[in-house]
Amino acid sequence: MTRVLILCTHNSARSQMAEVLLRDAAGRLDLALDVHSAGTEATRVKDDARTVIAELGLSLDGHSSKTLWDVPNAQNFDYVITVCDSAAEACPVYPGRTQRRHYPFVDPSGGGLDRWRTVRDQLRVQFWAFAQALQESREIPASYQHSPVVAAQ
Repeated sequence: MTRVLILCTHNSARSQMAEVLLRDAAGRLDLALDVHSAGTEATRVKDDARTVIAELGLSLDGHSSKTLWDVPNAQNFDYVITVCDSAAEACPVYPGRTQRRHYPFVDPSGGGLDRWRTVRDQLRVQFWAFAQALQESREIPASYQHSPVVAAQ
């Protein structure tokens, strides 16, 4: 089974949404993935993340913000994906077999639900592409550049 860690600063929004979206994509593609998310520091899962994920019929119920060291077997991942720049900079070194990817997404915090939906939809597209590449044994997308329009919102 392929193990994937999605890492952000607070594990409160982007990484939480990405975890659920990647699990959903894996389920739809019948792909065996063990998906986790964590932060460089723990806080709480934001209500707006719960709201926009629920709009897709998915749930963040039972999810809590955690650090990397709260994740089982924290140094044993096939892929470590950072979804914010500060997490990419603070990400620990992993063994040689671990592939790292950096998919920077705008922090939706402080924005309205439309901004949250935009980021959620970008995460959904990116992590669907990631899951499809794994399923088809294709090259994993190297990076993701968020839309300048979203960055300006």
